[in-house]
Amino acid sequence: MIAVEIGVLSLRVVHISEENNEEELRNLLDLVEELRDKAAIKVAAYQQRVGRYYNKRVNPRPLMEGDLVLRNAAIVDLTGTRGKLAPNWEEPYKVKRVLRPGTFKLETLGG
Repeated sequence: MIAVEIGVLSLRVVHISEENNEEELRNLLDLVEELRDKAAIKVAAYQQRVGRYYNKRVNPRPLMEGDLVLRNAAIVDLTGTRGKLAPNWEEPYKVKRVLRPGTFKLETLGG
C-alpha cells in the first residue's frame, strides 16, 4: 500500500464486518452456479450471432471434377511434428472424383 492509502480509508475498509463478510461469501458461493449458467448462455448466444453473420456473407462454391485445390498440411501430419514455420498448405491437387459434398478423391498434377 502507498502512504496515501494508509491515511485515507476507503468505504470498503470502513464498512467491513467479519460476520457480514462470511455471510456475503456464502451467498456468493450459492450464486456461482447461476452465474456460470448465465455466462454459458451469453457465450452460446454470441456464437450463434457470429455464425449467422458469417453464414449471411459466405459465398459457397462447390468443387467439381478437374478443379485445382490445395490440401491442408496440418490434417496430414497426425504426429504434430510440423513446426510453426512449416507451410500450411500442400501442393496443388486435382479433384479426381466428388464422393459427396466436402469429400473428394484427389490426385497430383503428375497423375
